[in-house]
Amino acid sequence: MEIVTHSLVQIANVHIFPIISFIIFFTFFLLMGYTVYKAPKSYVEEMAKLPLDDNGESLTEDEEDLNA
Repeated sequence: MEIVTHSLVQIANVHIFPIISFIIFFTFFLLMGYTVYKAPKSYVEEMAKLPLDDNGESLTEDEEDLNA
């Protein structure tokens, strides 16, 4: 750990990197939270049922062509 600490001390303005990383993470977290909050309930329910849907309606056109 001493090697890493010594190497980081030699870099000029190294203290800015954790701050930038935190800002990027926090911004992404807020945007994802907003997207989930604003998603229509019908869309969320449809996506929740999708993995359990066995009637073939969830296949894309390419997958339907392969199955034909």
